[in-house]
Amino acid sequence: MKITDVTLTLFAWTDIPATTYGRHTGRFSGKSQLGLLAIKTDDGVEGHAFLGSAQRGAHLDGESLVQFLKPVVMGQNPLDRERLYQGLWQRNRATTYRAIGAVDIALWDIAGKVANQPIHRLLGSYRDSVPAYASSAVLASKEAYAEEAAKFKAEGWTAYKIHPPTDPKVDIEVCEAVRRSVGDHFTVMLDSTWAYDYPDALRVGQAVERLGFHWYEDPLADDDIYNYVKLKQKLSIPILATEYSPGGFTAFAPWLTAQATDYLRGDVAVKGGITSLVKTAHLAEGFHMNFEVHHGGNSLNNVANLHVIMAIKNCEFFEVLLPSGAQKYGLVQDIEVDKNGYVHAINGPGLGATIDFGLIEQKKTAILS
Repeated sequence: MKITDVTLTLFAWTDIPATTYGRHTGRFSGKSQLGLLAIKTDDGVEGHAFLGSAQRGAHLDGESLVQFLKPVVMGQNPLDRERLYQGLWQRNRATTYRAIGAVDIALWDIAGKVANQPIHRLLGSYRDSVPAYASSAVLASKEAYAEEAAKFKAEGWTAYKIHPPTDPKVDIEVCEAVRRSVGDHFTVMLDSTWAYDYPDALRVGQAVERLGFHWYEDPLADDDIYNYVKLKQKLSIPILATEYSPGGFTAFAPWLTAQATDYLRGDVAVKGGITSLVKTAHLAEGFHMNFEVHHGGNSLNNVANLHVIMAIKNCEFFEVLLPSGAQKYGLVQDIEVDKNGYVHAINGPGLGATIDFGLIEQKKTAILS
C-alpha cells in the first residue's frame, strides 16, 4: 500500500457565536474555515482529519502542510506510522504542530479502516466510556458562571471547569460563587489561561484549594517552569500545566525532571497527533501521573482525542468546550454527553465518525494540493 495523494479542502464555517476563553484568544465570532485533509492510497483506502478551529482558520496551517508535510508521506506506506511520525516532526520548524497532528490522525484513520477496527482498538482499548466536564467560556458575571454550573449539574454532568475573566480578585469571587451554587461535593476546576504572575497565582491557588477545587490549570506563563516549581511547593491542589508549553513530546521531560506540574496536558492539535498523545500518556503513567486530554479545537480532533482517552488509564475526563456553536461543525453526528454525564467510545473503523461531505462540498472555498 502506498500514498498516492494528499489534499486539503477548505470549507467555510459561519454563524460562530461571540466567544472568548481568556487573554490568549481575544474575542472571536462570525466566521472561520476548516480544512478536510484527505490522504489517498493505491488500495482505495482514504484517511481523513480536520484542520483548523473557530478561532484559527485552516488556511493558516494548510499551506505549510501541503508544501512541507505532503512530500514526507507521498509514495510511502501509510501503515509505517512511527517512521512517518518521525519524518513529520523533522519538518516542525517549517510547519505547525496542528498540521503535523492532522497528517498523523489521517494515517491512523487509514490504519483503522485497513484493520476494520476503531483506532482505540488498535491502541489497545482500556474502557468504553468516560466522564465529561463542561468547560466554560469567559462569562459576563459571577452569577452567570454560578447559573451555568448549576445547570450542568442538574443535567447530570460530572464536573464543570471555569475559564475566568483573569482578574485575580474577580476570579476568586467567580470561584466562590460557583462553589456556593453547586455545593461542596460537585467537581469543579479552574483554568486561568496563563494569566497570572507568581504572587497572584499563589493567591488564587490558595483560594481554590480552600474551596476544594479538583485541579488548578495553567495559572502561569506556559514556559515559566521556575515559578511553577515554586507554586507546586506551596499548594496541595493538583497543578495542571504543559498544554501549550513550548515544544512537542520531548519537551515534557523538563517539566517532569523539575517536578513543575502534577499532571501533563495536551491534545492532537497542540501536541501533534494521536502518536504524540499516546507517547505522552505512557510517559505520564510511568511517573504515576494523569495525562488530561485538552479539547481539540474541532469536531474530528475531538473524535481522535476520544479514541486516545479510551485507550489509556490515566485520563479522568473528556473536555466539552462551550459554547457548542464555536466547537461542533462538519460531522453528521457529533460526540454527545449522555444523561449520566458520560461520553462513549466510537466503534466504527478508523476514526468512525460520519463526516458531512455534503456540507463540505456546499461550503467549499478552495482545494490545496
